[in-house]
Amino acid sequence: MVKIDYEKMVRDQVDDMIAQIAGHTSSEDVARIRDAFEFAHDAHAPQRRKSGEPYITHPVAVARIIALELQLGPNPIIAGFLHDVVEDTPHSIQEISERFGSDVAFLVDVVTKRKYIGDDGRKQESNFRQLLKSLQYDIRAVLIKLADRLHNMRTLASMKPEKQMKIAGETDYFYAPFANRLGLHSVRRELENLSFKYRCPDRYERLSNQLEADQADNRERLTDFTDHLVRILEKRGINVRTEIRWRQPYSIYQSMQRHGRDFQHVDFRHIIRLIYDARNVTRPIGMPDEAASDEKALSLKIYSILTDHFKERPGSMINYIDNPKENGYQSLHIRLLSNHGYWEEIHISSEHMVERSRLGLILDHIEEERRSGQKCVGENRPRDCRQRNNEYRWIDKFKIMLQDISESNADALFMDSVVSALYSEDITVYDTAGNPTRLPLNGTALDYAFEIGKGEHAQYARINGKLQTLKTVLQHGDCVEIGVNPDIHPHGDWYGWAKTYKAKNYLKPFCHPEMAGRYRRCEFCKPLPGHEVIGFRENDGNITVHRRDCRHVISQAAQQGDRIRNVLFPACEECVFPVKTHIRGVDRPQLLKDIVSCMTDIMHISISSMSIESQDEIFDCTIGYTVHSAEELRDTVRLLASIRGVDEVSK
Repeated sequence: MVKIDYEKMVRDQVDDMIAQIAGHTSSEDVARIRDAFEFAHDAHAPQRRKSGEPYITHPVAVARIIALELQLGPNPIIAGFLHDVVEDTPHSIQEISERFGSDVAFLVDVVTKRKYIGDDGRKQESNFRQLLKSLQYDIRAVLIKLADRLHNMRTLASMKPEKQMKIAGETDYFYAPFANRLGLHSVRRELENLSFKYRCPDRYERLSNQLEADQADNRERLTDFTDHLVRILEKRGINVRTEIRWRQPYSIYQSMQRHGRDFQHVDFRHIIRLIYDARNVTRPIGMPDEAASDEKALSLKIYSILTDHFKERPGSMINYIDNPKENGYQSLHIRLLSNHGYWEEIHISSEHMVERSRLGLILDHIEEERRSGQKCVGENRPRDCRQRNNEYRWIDKFKIMLQDISESNADALFMDSVVSALYSEDITVYDTAGNPTRLPLNGTALDYAFEIGKGEHAQYARINGKLQTLKTVLQHGDCVEIGVNPDIHPHGDWYGWAKTYKAKNYLKPFCHPEMAGRYRRCEFCKPLPGHEVIGFRENDGNITVHRRDCRHVISQAAQQGDRIRNVLFPACEECVFPVKTHIRGVDRPQLLKDIVSCMTDIMHISISSMSIESQDEIFDCTIGYTVHSAEELRDTVRLLASIRGVDEVSK
């Protein structure tokens, strides 16, 4: 075994980082950064990580993420080196302040976990509250914590499975959505994917292998197509570079779950980015000067050129330039029929848009500092910078929500309410008079009922004139009417369908899970023996078994990680579980007979229900039956998919 010289390795990493930032960092700040490294190096000298590495490797990695990936300034970099010093060594915040200044001390103090006596859930909530409070001043402390979490996730393999599940749950529950809301799309994607890798390792590996094979199968035709796009635009004086971005296993998995499809039927497993630099565009004769520097005009110019050569999928264009997302993301999305006969999703972006999609709201701070030389961060930042930062509408709304929760004393709902706001890309729905109501993405008619004061006795909803249940997920622009009945009262399962703080706050007392022995199956994710599962100890001492990708256990793991239990959920001959499978294919004589024979004669499965529709030579069938395990379900699906004429089988 080769012995690693960790001392040389970390010093080389620090030298490399300083070399990369030296061009825009003063010699005084470089000296302070080196001093912070030496301080952290000496403070953590006796400590080791779970992997056996010297602990200083972690602060160095965090500081590098802050400097090189997030591109923050000297004080956050220094705080990155020092972020665990007060928590894990005898040194104090006062020492940090005296040696490195009050601003660094403020950042270190925010990310230092407080001593807390009590259950693990309230301790974690206290840490989250402390971090969120810093948003009243600036976002740098949150960014340092994101860098800390990113490196911990990159090195999570050395942890025990229970600890992996806890940390991965926290990450998926809180840190990944926070990164998304700040516009840090690459950080969000990596955090989500690493969380998925440790929560559901088997499924992650299967999808990774399928993606790797998919890339190999499509590499040649995609290279040919992107080269073709570049040549077309070069002839019109527009130089672009291309990127093929493959979706990560977690993103693919989400699509499979959302649409009930297998891997091969997930649309757009990759996207193609066309990236131009508006400052370096060769202007054809007659093209106005101002158009060359106008990102919207140039994006539309590229769109016009491409649609002259390729068929555009009707209704596929999404203009995020005129209507950027709340986190600042901008691009022009279109879908074109390639010369190979495939619909391809194209994102047209300037280099500045790409930088914004990577750095999000941080980019505004960086650009302001470059223009003015002022530090637009911290309590004492100049008034004009503070005013510009107030243009971040989501952060302002988020602060107001935190204040509302605090004033309501709804401590038990604090984190659920926060996370609901983090995940949300808001939608607007209307009543019959046209009055708008804002709800989180995936908000339900139940949420709407509580928002308009009718939740207590709500019975049903009419959505765009059609009768629906209160659990129906609303879409942007829906017209919603709530039917009430004074004899109706909240049901015990309503809480699990609510998304908003207001609805959850009212429904919490009605949430009483039924007792069903020592182990329970989660009523939402409905695990089967053979699934990747985890247990959660409830207040009554019983264990609820969840699939590791269940949103409810991810939330619980993030807030009460000490209640997570490794459990065995084996198959048994006496235990069967109801499932449904949807089959779609090209109709033919004997197709139904072959399906029934497959299930009854080969798999020896009893069919409990079946609905069939054949229209225009397309066969649709949904079958209800019971299985003993996830493996039996997968075997059944694979066998059904092999029947001649069957195109898609979904669980």
